[in-house]
Amino acid sequence: MSITWGSVSGWWAPVCLLLGLLYAWLMYRQPVQLAKGPRNALFALRAVVVTVLALLLVSPLIRSVSYQPQKPVILIAQDNSASIKLFSKTLPAADAFSSLKKQLGDDYEVHEFSFSRDLQDGLTNSYNGTQTNISNALHQLNERFVNRNIGALVLATDGLYNLGSDPQYEARNIKANIYTIALGDTVPRRDLLISNVNYNKTAFLGNDFEVELLAEAYQGKGEDMHLSVTEDGRQVLSHNISIASASFKKVIPLKLNADKKGIRKFTFNLAPVKNELSVQNNSETIYIEVLDARQKVLILYDNPHPDISIIKQSIETNRNFEVKTSLIADLTSLKAIDYNLAILYQLSAGSYSKVQTLLKSKMPLWFIAGTQTDLQGLNANQKAVKALAGREEVQEIFAQPVTSFSAFTLSDSTLSKLGKLPPLLAQFGSYEAGPSASVLLKQKIGNVATNYPLLAFNDEGGRRIAVLTGEGIWRWQLAEFKEFGNHHAVEELFSGSVQYLTANANRERFRVYPSKNIFDEGENILLNAELYNDALELVNTPDVKIDLKNQSGKNYSFLFTRIGQSYQLNAGVLPVGEYTWLATTKNGKQQFTAKGQLTVKQLNLETRQSTANHQLLKTIAERSGGKMLQPSEIGKLADLIRKNENIKTVVYEDKRYSDIIDIKWIFVLILLLLSAEWFLRKREGEV
Repeated sequence: MSITWGSVSGWWAPVCLLLGLLYAWLMYRQPVQLAKGPRNALFALRAVVVTVLALLLVSPLIRSVSYQPQKPVILIAQDNSASIKLFSKTLPAADAFSSLKKQLGDDYEVHEFSFSRDLQDGLTNSYNGTQTNISNALHQLNERFVNRNIGALVLATDGLYNLGSDPQYEARNIKANIYTIALGDTVPRRDLLISNVNYNKTAFLGNDFEVELLAEAYQGKGEDMHLSVTEDGRQVLSHNISIASASFKKVIPLKLNADKKGIRKFTFNLAPVKNELSVQNNSETIYIEVLDARQKVLILYDNPHPDISIIKQSIETNRNFEVKTSLIADLTSLKAIDYNLAILYQLSAGSYSKVQTLLKSKMPLWFIAGTQTDLQGLNANQKAVKALAGREEVQEIFAQPVTSFSAFTLSDSTLSKLGKLPPLLAQFGSYEAGPSASVLLKQKIGNVATNYPLLAFNDEGGRRIAVLTGEGIWRWQLAEFKEFGNHHAVEELFSGSVQYLTANANRERFRVYPSKNIFDEGENILLNAELYNDALELVNTPDVKIDLKNQSGKNYSFLFTRIGQSYQLNAGVLPVGEYTWLATTKNGKQQFTAKGQLTVKQLNLETRQSTANHQLLKTIAERSGGKMLQPSEIGKLADLIRKNENIKTVVYEDKRYSDIIDIKWIFVLILLLLSAEWFLRKREGEV
């Protein structure tokens, strides 16, 4: 501990001492009753007290230095995914890593983890993880031990991952030696699998449609794969494929027929072969909605704009919709009444009078505003959004997703992407959502989140209305493709919105639909329901019940929750299997039912890859200065770590500065000195 003066001159110290001596001399220069000894003692006490008080006023800094040794941190991360146990002969001994911790002793700080999809504390030998994300495990370890003295990371895995990015990139961020334990087997095993199915989710009644299936076979050269296709349990197609090589892949085009309306379930299955490694990856199930005819969407506009083609493309990714674009000037040549939805893109003041037939009909409408929109006409023809623009200026608005929106469901990835896309352009002013409107996207201006609606939906007398208050969708599509390599978020936003707007066009009074037909194992089952009265207005006064039954006959009963004007159900996690469901409700004297089916699919990602990727582990280890070891060599790890000169205890110097007035014992000293002086004066009769 030492004194540093900082911005104050050190010459103040003798000045403070001189002040203390002068004060004491003035006080005790002419004592009457004091002897020489007591007088000198009192003089010294007073001089010290005044000097210390003066120093407190000058306020120098007290510097304290401490040294903190930090042991090297050794991290052990063990892969707990299901692919590891496919090769039981390569598994490390149950106590191998515990023995390593004992061998390293107290000179190292050892932390143990296991991982599959996420990182977990502690080691385990269950090997039941359904997905593997090595990159995420490395990222979490690096974040958790940031600014720590990480000496080494022991990574025990087979190098196979089915989630996240290439772990080589994340491994570079760990500033420590990485020792990889090569689990699994690099020798391919006999296996058949269906690795991918490409298909359109909708087909039209009476038409043929094509499905592309990617089949793979390993160590089966010269044999045949027998493929069977069933529709709702009835076999509709079979196919034999000759396996031409030891590592065989083939895209198989299959032509199927949509002979029944509704949701149809198709199952593709490869017959097992002798000594096959796993049969869990031999089958895949898909659902296809067979429709009577496409719904027609009409886009009307005054002037050409790049948004028009982007909106058309995004909607037509759903084969249920057919989109027609037209200038307002050409409207007379169309039969607008034949369409199921009209999108009115940036209409001018004179154009609203030309679409009065549409505005007065019961057809769903989607108003898209922008910098050229007549806002008075927009406000007069819908109640979802009220726009007040006082100046002819333009402002940039970012999308801010509203998590409480419940009219329909968008995926988490789409909501996340929408918040990161570039801004749209809107007229400068204020925007207000109608009292009964549901807002999916709000405006964010710069970094300021507002309550202004960007995309809102409303139900006006059984007619669904949507309003988008900005233009520039083409920027969203370009930015999403540049960042993510696809247009999924924009396509899902427009497809979902149009599907919601036209949902009651078929006049179904009671609709129940799951968010998707195939759920992954461990995923929450989400369903939506809508009930319409005689005027085709949404109501949710009656209770809606649903029973889900699996193939063994076990029944799961639920009651829907009221959300806004409709219903929603989170049935939680259900066991793997095929389910049929029956939903019922009653409005007045009318009884309504809806039924369907869904699948909870076992995650077979871990069995799709069985050949270990030891080259990846070797690359990660060598780049970091570590080494790849076999499971039988784990006993050598302790010696390798001890002999590594980069893994050592680090001593950190901690310097701290504090004001002298913050030191509490100085006040105790002053109190003791003054008390001693008072006691001596009292004893000598000076008080």
